[in-house]
Amino acid sequence: MSSPVLVGVYQPGDSVLHRLPVGVKLSGLALLSLTIVLVRSMPASLAFFALTLSLAALGRVSVATLARAGRGVLLVAVVVGAFQWWLTGYEKAIETLVDLLALALAAVVLSATTPINAMLDAIIRWLTPFRRVGVDPDRVALTFTLAIQALPGTIALAQETRDAARARGVRSPRAFLSPFVIRVVARAHETGAALQARGIGD
Repeated sequence: MSSPVLVGVYQPGDSVLHRLPVGVKLSGLALLSLTIVLVRSMPASLAFFALTLSLAALGRVSVATLARAGRGVLLVAVVVGAFQWWLTGYEKAIETLVDLLALALAAVVLSATTPINAMLDAIIRWLTPFRRVGVDPDRVALTFTLAIQALPGTIALAQETRDAARARGVRSPRAFLSPFVIRVVARAHETGAALQARGIGD
């Protein structure tokens, strides 16, 4: 299943996080993400963000990698946070913004300390026993790969759309959100068409 090169930000190293088993890291990310989503308070959000920064330091993830991820997600987080501010106030807005940053940085730490191929091989290995009940491990792994590849692509689209709006001198949120959503949907359709052309998926 694994191909030699897959999109990712893996940085070889010998830190504690690099040496942890893939299953432990994936389970830890799932647990942390679920906790961030379920625990609703601004102090907790700040604590989770500090925790993800500590994990990044433990995994020796480069500052440049964290900055790229944070800058891309920050654009979307600010838009969502502004909407929350309008609906419920500044505390909820800050909580939402910080939570999104913490989730993104946690995912980056996992990707930076774990080869994507290793993650996909682990998923296929775990799901192989379920093949008898109709689960296709290779297809699930493909879905996981597409999800990983979609995140940086979506962030790039957000940055391009923002720059295009600024170049036209337009600052309205609608000038960013409408074309951004249209481009994301168009890319999803293109991906689906490419998979169907190769006989993958229904």
